[in-house]
Amino acid sequence: MIAIRRARTADALGIGAVHVASWRSAYAGVLPEPVLTGLSAPDQAGYYDRVIRSGAVVHVAVASGTDLSSAVGRGEVVGFVTGRRRRRALADAEIETLYVLDDYRERGLGRELLSAAMAHLAGRGCASAVLWVLADNPARWFYERMGGRRVAEGSVEVGGVDVPQIAYRWDGIERFI
Repeated sequence: MIAIRRARTADALGIGAVHVASWRSAYAGVLPEPVLTGLSAPDQAGYYDRVIRSGAVVHVAVASGTDLSSAVGRGEVVGFVTGRRRRRALADAEIETLYVLDDYRERGLGRELLSAAMAHLAGRGCASAVLWVLADNPARWFYERMGGRRVAEGSVEVGGVDVPQIAYRWDGIERFI
């Protein structure tokens, strides 16, 4: 069973592990190898612990072989999404991260996580959201299938290399409620 719920600080290590595994899978050959090999689940966990404590939108997909009540406390984090009110001027809110472990892809978890974050942001008064994705990330097509409209291109520096990225925007995110 898999449950989608708000993240708690106890989820930070699991979130960090998903982040590292997802980057190593999605960005092999895209990002410099030292960036990927230098990733650390505990370091990422420290970052996500701070994000959760900040009150940002963080939802997790938790897998458990038992009922959902035990999944809330003891399940394995297999995916997560983070977002917050606008950091850039392209929308009211930004989805910052959305990752699902390879073994759990193609099960609708990405859709459920994105929907949970959008609903949460809409509940905070946001009408639109943007997400930046690396141009060479094959998951970018998922965002188009979810109704994201390509609105900008840019680049981000990762490990000393400028990497092209694409921004997708959703308007009327209250429909996710």
